[in-house]
Amino acid sequence: MHIAIVGAGISGLTCARQLQSQGHHVTVYEKSHGVSGRMSTRQTELGGFDHGAQYFTATTERFKKEVADWRKVGWVAPWEGKLASLDGGASKPAGNGTRRFVPVPGMSSLGKHVAHGLDVRLEQQVVAVELMDKRWLLSVKADTSPVNATAGPFDAVVLAMPADQAIPLLNLAPAFAKQAQKARLAPCWTLMLGFQAPLELEYDGAWLNHSRLGWIARDTAKPSHRAGERWVCHATAAWSLKHLEDDPERVKEKLSKAFHEATGSYIQPIHAVVHRWRYSQAVQPLGEDCLWNGKQRIGVCGDWFAVGLDGSGRVENAYLSGLALAKAIGA
Repeated sequence: MHIAIVGAGISGLTCARQLQSQGHHVTVYEKSHGVSGRMSTRQTELGGFDHGAQYFTATTERFKKEVADWRKVGWVAPWEGKLASLDGGASKPAGNGTRRFVPVPGMSSLGKHVAHGLDVRLEQQVVAVELMDKRWLLSVKADTSPVNATAGPFDAVVLAMPADQAIPLLNLAPAFAKQAQKARLAPCWTLMLGFQAPLELEYDGAWLNHSRLGWIARDTAKPSHRAGERWVCHATAAWSLKHLEDDPERVKEKLSKAFHEATGSYIQPIHAVVHRWRYSQAVQPLGEDCLWNGKQRIGVCGDWFAVGLDGSGRVENAYLSGLALAKAIGA
């Protein structure tokens, strides 16, 4: 079959690789200028900032095997940073006993490796899908063209994206759209700070209590990351939702203040930028592994599926969901 996959995050890329290995012809469409989705690295003159997903864990035997393979080829490495819990300026050790991994030299590098050998069309946003003679046509928007292009026909289409973005493309699969509405994603404002000198904090990452921020991490503490003093700070879901449409400069001011209050360090950064993830973490995951309609040949996968795990929004969820959908298509 000729299959279109919309979305080049880990779930879509995993599904694409599996389908290609089954002998299908796969084309991946991605609206951004690079692959990896929320496993993203922002490049600056100071170095990269992993401003999306911070690390990943492996709990299932299938994903552990995949991670072991990634380690063998040097795509990922364990992150053994010192983690803490901060509350009112006091810190205590946290997160012990959990093995964490990061792609090297940045989070986005894993997606680039997985995408190698795939037909990925970047900066092409799929804005509609339609059936014609039992085959799928895509309406594709690109900055290089004033009108939307038509791509296809495809024998099957896969939507590998946040639930909120998938819903408008599921008008011909209303039952799937209704299910996706249950898993809408919460937003996250991210602050990236670069300093000229080390802050000399006693931890590499920390969960924060009673703060606008929920997590901070010294990006440069991760293996094979460029030297320097770069911190990534994630606001809480509640604060991000409340201030979703705020002016970015105002958000930067508020989150910078929260960082200084939490760490007790008032050294001023030489680099400060915010990024808004409108769709970050699934509020309520779907209990399924993925969605697949074999009659219409349309499917959905992503990190907002539970895939038998406790919770969602993790790299492991994304990987297992993409794998499950490829298996369902090939069945």
